[in-house]
Amino acid sequence: MKKVEIHPDAVERVKKFTINDTQLGFGKYMSPIMIQAIYANGEWQRFDLLPYAPLQLDPCSKVLHYGQEIFEGMKVFRHPDDSIHMFRPEMNARRFNQSARRMAMPEIPEDQFLEACEVICAYSKHLVPKRLGESLYLRPFMIATEVGMGIKPSNQFLFIIVASPSGSYFAGESVKVYIEREDIRCAPGGVGFAKTGGNYAASLNSYAKTIKLGCDQTMWLDSVEHKYIEEMSGMNFFAVIDGKIVTPALTDTILDGVTRRSIIDIATGEKLTVEQRRLSIDEVLKGVQDGSCTEAFMCGTAAVIAPVASFLDKDGQVYTLRDAQGKISMQLREKLIAIQAGRMDAPAGWVYPIRELSF
Repeated sequence: MKKVEIHPDAVERVKKFTINDTQLGFGKYMSPIMIQAIYANGEWQRFDLLPYAPLQLDPCSKVLHYGQEIFEGMKVFRHPDDSIHMFRPEMNARRFNQSARRMAMPEIPEDQFLEACEVICAYSKHLVPKRLGESLYLRPFMIATEVGMGIKPSNQFLFIIVASPSGSYFAGESVKVYIEREDIRCAPGGVGFAKTGGNYAASLNSYAKTIKLGCDQTMWLDSVEHKYIEEMSGMNFFAVIDGKIVTPALTDTILDGVTRRSIIDIATGEKLTVEQRRLSIDEVLKGVQDGSCTEAFMCGTAAVIAPVASFLDKDGQVYTLRDAQGKISMQLREKLIAIQAGRMDAPAGWVYPIRELSF
Protein backbone atom coordinates (compact mmCIF):
# COMPACT_ATOMS: atom_id res chain seq x y z
CA MET A 1 0.00 0.00 0.00
CA LYS A 2 1.31 3.45 -0.94
CA LYS A 3 1.42 6.09 1.78
CA VAL A 4 -0.69 9.18 1.10
CA GLU A 5 1.65 12.15 0.75
CA ILE A 6 0.37 15.11 2.78
CA HIS A 7 1.01 18.49 1.14
CA PRO A 8 1.56 21.30 3.70
CA ASP A 9 -0.53 23.78 1.71
CA ALA A 10 -3.50 21.40 1.93
CA VAL A 11 -3.11 21.19 5.71
CA GLU A 12 -2.94 24.98 6.05
CA ARG A 13 -5.98 25.37 3.82
CA VAL A 14 -8.18 23.00 5.82
CA LYS A 15 -7.04 24.33 9.22
CA LYS A 16 -8.42 27.76 8.35
CA PHE A 17 -11.66 26.52 6.78
CA THR A 18 -14.96 26.82 8.64
CA ILE A 19 -18.65 26.69 7.76
CA ASN A 20 -21.13 28.93 9.55
CA ASP A 21 -24.27 28.09 7.58
CA THR A 22 -26.65 25.93 9.61
CA GLN A 23 -28.46 24.89 6.40
CA LEU A 24 -25.81 22.60 4.95
CA GLY A 25 -27.92 21.12 2.17
CA PHE A 26 -26.41 18.33 0.07
CA GLY A 27 -23.19 18.97 -1.85
CA LYS A 28 -23.45 22.68 -1.17
CA TYR A 29 -20.09 22.99 0.60
CA MET A 30 -16.84 21.18 -0.09
CA SER A 31 -13.91 20.47 2.16
CA PRO A 32 -10.95 22.54 0.82
CA ILE A 33 -8.82 19.42 0.33
CA MET A 34 -8.96 16.36 -1.90
CA ILE A 35 -7.18 13.07 -2.50
CA GLN A 36 -5.62 12.61 -5.92
CA ALA A 37 -3.86 9.64 -7.50
CA ILE A 38 -2.57 9.05 -11.04
CA TYR A 39 -2.53 5.71 -12.82
CA ALA A 40 0.06 5.38 -15.60
CA ASN A 41 2.47 2.78 -16.94
CA GLY A 42 0.31 0.00 -15.56
CA GLU A 43 0.28 1.07 -11.90
CA TRP A 44 -0.86 3.67 -9.40
CA GLN A 45 1.97 6.17 -9.15
CA ARG A 46 1.27 7.94 -5.85
CA PHE A 47 -1.55 9.20 -3.64
CA ASP A 48 -1.58 12.84 -2.49
CA LEU A 49 -3.64 15.03 -0.18
CA LEU A 50 -3.90 18.32 -2.08
CA PRO A 51 -5.84 21.59 -1.88
CA TYR A 52 -9.25 21.31 -3.55
CA ALA A 53 -8.85 22.83 -7.03
CA PRO A 54 -10.26 22.68 -10.57
CA LEU A 55 -8.98 19.91 -12.82
CA GLN A 56 -7.07 20.53 -16.03
CA LEU A 57 -8.05 18.05 -18.75
CA ASP A 58 -7.06 17.83 -22.37
CA PRO A 59 -10.14 18.32 -24.59
CA CYS A 60 -9.51 14.87 -26.03
CA SER A 61 -9.37 13.04 -22.69
CA LYS A 62 -11.31 9.83 -23.20
CA VAL A 63 -13.70 10.45 -20.30
CA LEU A 64 -15.10 13.45 -22.17
CA HIS A 65 -15.90 11.42 -25.29
CA TYR A 66 -16.59 7.86 -24.18
CA GLY A 67 -17.77 8.25 -20.60
CA GLN A 68 -15.20 5.92 -19.05
CA GLU A 69 -15.69 6.83 -15.38
CA ILE A 70 -17.01 5.47 -12.10
CA PHE A 71 -17.82 6.87 -8.66
CA GLU A 72 -18.97 6.00 -5.15
CA GLY A 73 -20.98 7.71 -2.42
CA MET A 74 -20.33 7.11 1.29
CA LYS A 75 -20.75 8.86 4.63
CA VAL A 76 -18.78 9.73 7.76
CA PHE A 77 -20.57 10.34 11.08
CA ARG A 78 -19.67 12.02 14.36
CA HIS A 79 -20.38 9.90 17.44
CA PRO A 80 -21.35 11.22 20.90
CA ASP A 81 -17.74 10.91 22.13
CA ASP A 82 -16.66 13.23 19.27
CA SER A 83 -14.94 10.44 17.34
CA ILE A 84 -15.77 10.06 13.64
CA HIS A 85 -16.55 6.85 11.77
CA MET A 86 -17.11 5.78 8.18
CA PHE A 87 -20.14 3.55 7.60
CA ARG A 88 -19.42 0.16 6.00
CA PRO A 89 -16.66 1.54 3.72
CA GLU A 90 -15.39 -1.92 2.77
CA MET A 91 -18.61 -2.41 0.80
CA ASN A 92 -17.94 0.78 -1.14
CA ALA A 93 -14.36 -0.31 -1.82
CA ARG A 94 -15.54 -3.66 -3.20
CA ARG A 95 -18.28 -2.07 -5.30
CA PHE A 96 -15.84 0.53 -6.65
CA ASN A 97 -13.61 -2.25 -7.94
CA GLN A 98 -16.59 -4.14 -9.32
CA SER A 99 -17.52 -1.02 -11.29
CA ALA A 100 -13.89 -0.60 -12.38
CA ARG A 101 -13.74 -4.12 -13.79
CA ARG A 102 -16.94 -3.61 -15.78
CA MET A 103 -15.72 -0.27 -17.18
CA ALA A 104 -12.23 -1.58 -18.13
CA MET A 105 -10.53 0.51 -15.48
CA PRO A 106 -7.79 -0.37 -12.97
CA GLU A 107 -8.78 -1.56 -9.53
CA ILE A 108 -7.58 0.10 -6.34
CA PRO A 109 -6.56 -2.33 -3.58
CA GLU A 110 -9.18 -2.18 -0.84
CA ASP A 111 -6.67 -1.21 1.84
CA GLN A 112 -5.42 1.62 -0.38
CA PHE A 113 -8.97 2.84 -1.03
CA LEU A 114 -9.76 2.80 2.70
CA GLU A 115 -6.49 4.54 3.58
CA ALA A 116 -7.20 7.35 1.11
CA CYS A 117 -10.73 7.77 2.51
CA GLU A 118 -9.42 7.76 6.07
CA VAL A 119 -6.83 10.46 5.36
CA ILE A 120 -9.30 12.97 3.89
CA CYS A 121 -11.70 12.21 6.76
CA ALA A 122 -9.03 12.69 9.41
CA TYR A 123 -7.96 16.07 8.03
CA SER A 124 -11.61 17.13 7.61
CA LYS A 125 -12.69 15.98 11.08
CA HIS A 126 -13.76 19.44 12.25
CA LEU A 127 -16.08 19.63 9.22
CA VAL A 128 -18.08 16.53 10.17
CA PRO A 129 -21.47 17.89 11.37
CA LYS A 130 -22.71 17.17 14.88
CA ARG A 131 -26.48 17.09 14.37
CA LEU A 132 -28.22 13.72 14.09
CA GLY A 133 -28.75 12.73 10.46
CA GLU A 134 -25.96 14.97 9.15
CA SER A 135 -22.63 13.70 7.87
CA LEU A 136 -19.51 14.25 5.86
CA TYR A 137 -20.31 12.86 2.43
CA LEU A 138 -17.41 11.32 0.50
CA ARG A 139 -17.35 11.09 -3.29
CA PRO A 140 -14.50 8.91 -4.61
CA PHE A 141 -14.38 8.82 -8.41
CA MET A 142 -12.12 7.77 -11.26
CA ILE A 143 -11.93 9.15 -14.81
CA ALA A 144 -10.08 8.15 -17.98
CA THR A 145 -7.45 10.77 -18.87
CA GLU A 146 -5.58 9.25 -21.82
CA VAL A 147 -5.64 11.68 -24.75
CA GLY A 148 -6.89 10.45 -28.10
CA MET A 149 -10.01 10.07 -30.20
CA GLY A 150 -9.69 6.35 -30.79
CA ILE A 151 -12.34 4.16 -29.20
CA LYS A 152 -10.41 1.95 -26.82
CA PRO A 153 -9.95 1.66 -23.05
CA SER A 154 -7.76 4.36 -21.59
CA ASN A 155 -4.31 3.54 -20.21
CA GLN A 156 -4.23 6.58 -17.92
CA PHE A 157 -6.61 7.43 -15.11
CA LEU A 158 -7.18 9.97 -12.36
CA PHE A 159 -8.62 8.95 -8.99
CA ILE A 160 -10.01 11.66 -6.71
CA ILE A 161 -11.87 11.83 -3.41
CA VAL A 162 -13.75 14.98 -2.41
CA ALA A 163 -15.71 15.53 0.81
CA SER A 164 -18.83 17.56 1.51
CA PRO A 165 -20.33 18.43 4.92
CA SER A 166 -23.99 17.67 4.30
CA GLY A 167 -27.31 18.03 6.06
CA SER A 168 -30.13 15.52 6.14
CA TYR A 169 -31.16 14.86 2.53
CA PHE A 170 -34.62 13.69 3.55
CA ALA A 171 -36.91 16.62 4.31
CA GLY A 172 -39.48 14.49 6.11
CA GLU A 173 -42.16 14.42 3.42
CA SER A 174 -43.24 11.33 1.51
CA VAL A 175 -42.38 11.36 -2.19
CA LYS A 176 -44.51 11.05 -5.28
CA VAL A 177 -43.29 8.50 -7.82
CA TYR A 178 -43.79 8.49 -11.60
CA ILE A 179 -43.78 5.05 -13.24
CA GLU A 180 -41.65 5.13 -16.41
CA ARG A 181 -43.20 2.63 -18.84
CA GLU A 182 -41.48 3.67 -22.07
CA ASP A 183 -37.81 4.61 -21.67
CA ILE A 184 -35.30 2.21 -20.15
CA ARG A 185 -32.26 2.96 -17.99
CA CYS A 186 -30.19 -0.14 -18.76
CA ALA A 187 -30.48 -3.66 -20.18
CA PRO A 188 -29.29 -7.13 -19.15
CA GLY A 189 -25.62 -7.59 -19.92
CA GLY A 190 -25.05 -3.85 -19.67
CA VAL A 191 -23.63 -1.66 -16.91
CA GLY A 192 -26.68 -1.26 -14.65
CA PHE A 193 -24.91 -2.82 -11.66
CA ALA A 194 -21.91 -0.47 -12.03
CA LYS A 195 -21.87 2.95 -10.42
CA THR A 196 -21.05 4.84 -13.58
CA GLY A 197 -22.37 8.19 -14.74
CA GLY A 198 -23.97 6.82 -17.90
CA ASN A 199 -26.65 5.07 -15.86
CA TYR A 200 -27.66 8.35 -14.29
CA ALA A 201 -27.38 10.33 -17.53
CA ALA A 202 -29.81 7.87 -19.11
CA SER A 203 -32.37 8.71 -16.43
CA LEU A 204 -32.28 12.49 -16.71
CA ASN A 205 -34.76 12.90 -19.56
CA SER A 206 -37.36 10.88 -17.67
CA TYR A 207 -36.53 12.75 -14.49
CA ALA A 208 -37.33 16.04 -16.24
CA LYS A 209 -40.69 14.56 -17.26
CA THR A 210 -41.21 13.32 -13.70
CA ILE A 211 -40.73 16.80 -12.26
CA LYS A 212 -42.98 18.35 -14.90
CA LEU A 213 -45.74 15.95 -13.85
CA GLY A 214 -45.43 17.04 -10.24
CA CYS A 215 -43.59 13.95 -8.98
CA ASP A 216 -40.28 13.61 -7.16
CA GLN A 217 -38.78 10.31 -8.30
CA THR A 218 -38.84 8.08 -11.38
CA MET A 219 -39.46 4.34 -11.09
CA TRP A 220 -37.63 2.21 -13.67
CA LEU A 221 -39.00 -1.10 -14.92
CA ASP A 222 -37.09 -3.91 -16.61
CA SER A 223 -36.04 -3.37 -20.22
CA VAL A 224 -37.37 -6.69 -21.56
CA GLU A 225 -40.99 -6.87 -20.40
CA HIS A 226 -41.41 -3.37 -18.94
CA LYS A 227 -43.11 -5.13 -16.07
CA TYR A 228 -40.73 -5.74 -13.17
CA ILE A 229 -39.53 -3.02 -10.80
CA GLU A 230 -35.79 -2.40 -10.78
CA GLU A 231 -34.73 0.92 -9.22
CA MET A 232 -35.74 4.48 -8.64
CA SER A 233 -33.70 7.27 -10.29
CA GLY A 234 -30.82 6.75 -7.88
CA MET A 235 -32.15 4.54 -5.10
CA ASN A 236 -33.30 1.01 -4.36
CA PHE A 237 -36.98 0.20 -3.84
CA PHE A 238 -38.94 -1.65 -1.13
CA ALA A 239 -42.65 -2.36 -0.61
CA VAL A 240 -44.52 -3.72 2.40
CA ILE A 241 -46.95 -6.35 1.11
CA ASP A 242 -49.04 -8.51 3.43
CA GLY A 243 -46.78 -7.41 6.26
CA LYS A 244 -43.64 -8.60 4.45
CA ILE A 245 -40.85 -6.32 3.24
CA VAL A 246 -40.28 -7.04 -0.44
CA THR A 247 -37.45 -5.72 -2.61
CA PRO A 248 -36.37 -6.59 -6.16
CA ALA A 249 -33.74 -9.33 -6.20
CA LEU A 250 -30.36 -8.14 -7.45
CA THR A 251 -29.55 -8.63 -11.13
CA ASP A 252 -26.91 -7.12 -13.39
CA THR A 253 -29.28 -4.21 -13.97
CA ILE A 254 -29.69 -3.23 -10.30
CA LEU A 255 -27.12 -1.49 -8.11
CA ASP A 256 -26.14 -3.42 -4.97
CA GLY A 257 -26.83 -0.58 -2.53
CA VAL A 258 -25.03 -0.39 0.82
CA THR A 259 -28.14 1.13 2.42
CA ARG A 260 -30.28 -1.59 0.82
CA ARG A 261 -28.16 -4.32 2.37
CA SER A 262 -28.14 -2.57 5.74
CA ILE A 263 -31.94 -2.28 5.75
CA ILE A 264 -32.30 -5.97 4.95
CA ASP A 265 -29.90 -6.85 7.77
CA ILE A 266 -31.66 -4.60 10.28
CA ALA A 267 -35.14 -5.80 9.30
CA THR A 268 -34.06 -9.43 9.54
CA GLY A 269 -32.59 -8.73 12.98
CA GLU A 270 -35.93 -7.24 14.01
CA LYS A 271 -37.63 -10.53 13.04
CA LEU A 272 -39.36 -8.92 10.07
CA THR A 273 -39.83 -11.07 6.98
CA VAL A 274 -37.78 -9.84 4.02
CA GLU A 275 -38.25 -11.21 0.51
CA GLN A 276 -35.81 -10.54 -2.32
CA ARG A 277 -37.59 -11.54 -5.53
CA ARG A 278 -38.98 -10.32 -8.81
CA LEU A 279 -41.55 -7.68 -8.02
CA SER A 280 -43.94 -6.52 -10.72
CA ILE A 281 -45.42 -3.07 -10.84
CA ASP A 282 -48.85 -4.66 -11.32
CA GLU A 283 -48.49 -6.55 -8.02
CA VAL A 284 -47.64 -3.33 -6.21
CA LEU A 285 -50.42 -1.25 -7.75
CA LYS A 286 -53.00 -3.98 -7.17
CA GLY A 287 -51.78 -4.21 -3.59
CA VAL A 288 -52.17 -0.47 -3.12
CA GLN A 289 -55.74 -0.71 -4.37
CA ASP A 290 -56.80 -3.69 -2.25
CA GLY A 291 -54.84 -2.60 0.82
CA SER A 292 -52.35 -5.49 0.90
CA CYS A 293 -49.50 -3.09 0.00
CA THR A 294 -49.59 -0.68 2.90
CA GLU A 295 -46.39 1.27 2.31
CA ALA A 296 -43.41 1.60 0.01
CA PHE A 297 -40.07 3.33 0.37
CA MET A 298 -36.78 4.10 -1.33
CA CYS A 299 -33.29 3.99 0.09
CA GLY A 300 -29.84 5.27 -0.77
CA THR A 301 -26.72 6.76 0.79
CA ALA A 302 -27.88 10.37 0.50
CA ALA A 303 -31.54 10.06 1.49
CA VAL A 304 -31.17 6.99 3.76
CA ILE A 305 -34.90 6.08 3.58
CA ALA A 306 -37.79 8.05 2.10
CA PRO A 307 -41.40 6.76 2.16
CA VAL A 308 -43.58 6.85 -0.95
CA ALA A 309 -46.81 8.83 -0.87
CA SER A 310 -48.20 7.79 -4.24
CA PHE A 311 -47.53 6.35 -7.70
CA LEU A 312 -48.52 8.13 -10.91
CA ASP A 313 -49.05 5.88 -13.92
CA LYS A 314 -48.75 6.75 -17.61
CA ASP A 315 -52.54 7.00 -17.99
CA GLY A 316 -52.72 9.62 -15.25
CA GLN A 317 -54.14 7.36 -12.55
CA VAL A 318 -52.78 8.00 -9.08
CA TYR A 319 -52.32 5.19 -6.56
CA THR A 320 -52.07 6.54 -3.01
CA LEU A 321 -50.43 4.47 -0.28
CA ARG A 322 -52.51 3.79 2.82
CA ASP A 323 -49.51 4.48 5.07
CA ALA A 324 -47.83 7.32 3.22
CA GLN A 325 -45.81 8.25 6.29
CA GLY A 326 -44.18 4.83 6.34
CA LYS A 327 -44.51 3.31 9.82
CA ILE A 328 -42.15 0.41 9.13
CA SER A 329 -39.79 2.38 6.91
CA MET A 330 -39.43 5.16 9.46
CA GLN A 331 -38.69 2.63 12.22
CA LEU A 332 -35.95 1.16 10.05
CA ARG A 333 -34.66 4.63 9.21
CA GLU A 334 -34.45 5.69 12.84
CA LYS A 335 -32.52 2.55 13.78
CA LEU A 336 -30.13 2.86 10.86
CA ILE A 337 -29.40 6.54 11.63
CA ALA A 338 -28.88 5.69 15.30
CA ILE A 339 -26.34 3.02 14.34
CA GLN A 340 -24.54 5.35 11.94
CA ALA A 341 -24.37 8.13 14.54
CA GLY A 342 -23.14 5.88 17.34
CA ARG A 343 -26.37 6.22 19.35
CA MET A 344 -26.93 2.45 19.13
CA ASP A 345 -24.54 -0.49 19.05
CA ALA A 346 -23.59 -1.41 15.50
CA PRO A 347 -23.29 -4.92 14.12
CA ALA A 348 -19.69 -6.08 13.84
CA GLY A 349 -17.78 -4.32 11.07
CA TRP A 350 -20.40 -1.69 10.29
CA VAL A 351 -18.52 1.35 11.61
CA TYR A 352 -14.92 2.16 10.74
CA PRO A 353 -13.21 4.50 13.23
CA ILE A 354 -11.02 7.28 11.84
CA ARG A 355 -7.68 7.76 13.58
CA GLU A 356 -6.90 10.96 15.41
CA LEU A 357 -4.42 13.41 13.86
CA SER A 358 -2.61 16.38 15.32
CA PHE A 359 -1.84 19.08 12.78
